[in-house]
Amino acid sequence: MAEQEKPLLIKRYASRRLYNTETSDYVTLEDIAGFIREGREVQIVDLKTGDDLTRQYLLQIIAEHESRGENVLPVDVLNDLVRSYMVPGGGVMPHFLQSSFDMLRESQEKMMENMSAINPMAQIPGFEAMKAQQEAFLKAMTGGFSGGWTGGGAPEGGAAEEDDLDKIKQQLAELQAKLSKLS
Repeated sequence: MAEQEKPLLIKRYASRRLYNTETSDYVTLEDIAGFIREGREVQIVDLKTGDDLTRQYLLQIIAEHESRGENVLPVDVLNDLVRSYMVPGGGVMPHFLQSSFDMLRESQEKMMENMSAINPMAQIPGFEAMKAQQEAFLKAMTGGFSGGWTGGGAPEGGAAEEDDLDKIKQQLAELQAKLSKLS
């Protein structure tokens, strides 16, 4: 199994500190959220008991983002989740959510493959810039699934990301001007 496919093992010590077994250092919940945004699977286990604590910590990450005013999930979805726990057997909500996220990931992958495939659009000047913008847009729209977006209305990173956004806007304007000349 490739290194990237294996879950990153995080051990929780009795002191509740979280230890990254790959880098041999302590990590925070934000560090773990960053690993996940980068596409890495994580597994968090209690060192003493061996219990899998992954679900508990992932829910805690979501709760902390919500408490900071970052709307990770709409209130209607949160209400539906609570209701689904009241249904004997857990209802269909967990299966529905898993299927929805699987379809979203598959759609993203197909879209990126289609953009990468040789097509007449690739001959248009500025196509690579447009492709990069599309990838950035997809990352922003998928929030924590594929990185970089906090869900609170602004990308993480502050001024550096604003500079990137300005560059993208400039590239888009240049592309639009070139397309106007071609028409």
